[in-house]
Amino acid sequence: MVLTLFVATCVWPAIRADADLIELKTGHKLEGDVLKQQADILYVDIGIDVVKVPLGQIKTRSAAKDAGGAPTQVQKHQLYRTAQLPRRSIKDLTEKFGEGVVLVQTPGGLGSGFIVNENGYCVTNYHVIEKETRIATTIFHRGDDGAFHRRRIEDVRIVALNPFFDLALLQIPAQKDLAFKPVFLAAEEDLQEGEEVFAIGNPLGLERSVSQGIIGTKNRNFRGQVYIQTTAEINPGNSGGPLFNARGEVIGVTNMKLLFAEGLGFAIPSPYVKLFLDNHEAFAFDQNSPNTGFRYLDPPRRKLKGPPPEEKPL
Repeated sequence: MVLTLFVATCVWPAIRADADLIELKTGHKLEGDVLKQQADILYVDIGIDVVKVPLGQIKTRSAAKDAGGAPTQVQKHQLYRTAQLPRRSIKDLTEKFGEGVVLVQTPGGLGSGFIVNENGYCVTNYHVIEKETRIATTIFHRGDDGAFHRRRIEDVRIVALNPFFDLALLQIPAQKDLAFKPVFLAAEEDLQEGEEVFAIGNPLGLERSVSQGIIGTKNRNFRGQVYIQTTAEINPGNSGGPLFNARGEVIGVTNMKLLFAEGLGFAIPSPYVKLFLDNHEAFAFDQNSPNTGFRYLDPPRRKLKGPPPEEKPL
């Protein structure tokens, strides 16, 4: 604790834009990169040393600006936004971007998705809605009481489908009393093995589940397509949900896992997602195409041969 108070009162050179500003209950402050959170201790890299800060002594924690006061860099595209955000704790990022993750439901199953703009455009996996046209989403929005509330929205529109990349673009109908909370795609593709990541989704229908891990390999090849391999737990129902980096930027779309294996999840990298969104007109949904996914159920077969029995009045 003595070391913490000492470094908090010193003046350091310019801090990187992804650093955190931590204010202690004693009134002292320190800036640095949060390396990890373990039990009730926060490990902060202040440049010349790593300081252990007890969580119980922290009053506030926020993103620190660099010496020039540079704000978070956000770039707006046609259907989505990219950003370079400051590094935060997974707890803070989950609270901030959790409302952008939705549950995608069809008559045949369920998956996850994430909202990419204020007009309700939502990205998910193609296999989540494959051969389905009746699609609904469940949004978890924070109410005035601070708690999350569920809202099921039906009549979700299919905008574009890309079976090769296993991506789909949906549009959730606008809600008069609810504003959509989109997430950001990563602006740069600077992934590194061992980098901390986390996923938010609905595995096995368990809503708003968060799993944490690292990048095992940033370019795993499967059938001619590159995937991000991660140790973050991916299960049925996670498909279509976002894989975030430690800054809350979406770096991939969770897609699959290997059967009978643990800690081997895979995500579609964000460059594929950007390419799909930038050229979504080329993959526009056409109900007259045989690949659009209309599902017609076969009528039940008769158990007895011959004409149907005559109906008798009751």
